[in-house]
Amino acid sequence: MTDPIADYLTRLRNAIKAKHRVVDIPASNIKKEMTKVLHDKGYILNYKFEETANHQGNIKIALKYNPDSKKPAIFHLERVSKPGLRKYASADSLPRVLNGLGVAILSTSRGVITDKEARDMNVGGEVLCYVY
Repeated sequence: MTDPIADYLTRLRNAIKAKHRVVDIPASNIKKEMTKVLHDKGYILNYKFEETANHQGNIKIALKYNPDSKKPAIFHLERVSKPGLRKYASADSLPRVLNGLGVAILSTSRGVITDKEARDMNVGGEVLCYVY
């Protein structure tokens, strides 16, 4: 697999379109950190890290839907930085997603954080994806 982060986002996107409650994703450290950010920002209901026989592990993610309208909490997931063309943003040129309503997930020297946290810390990094 060339781009595990794109695979992670595609699995989430497909599970949301199929209206699944839970999705299993092979784990890696960056995927675990992205899952924590999505949970902290309220885009997913819950998550659990499981160990498997091959020591890679799994991430079980419980997706979040509106109880009345059954609409998902995540409307759009977009991969920004790709293996063929990396996208970096400095501290003063961080992207604003949906005029501040969405979040950009960045990989920085301080870990995987959102664009708002990066602005507060005055750090830049690789823009992994947009979520809204």
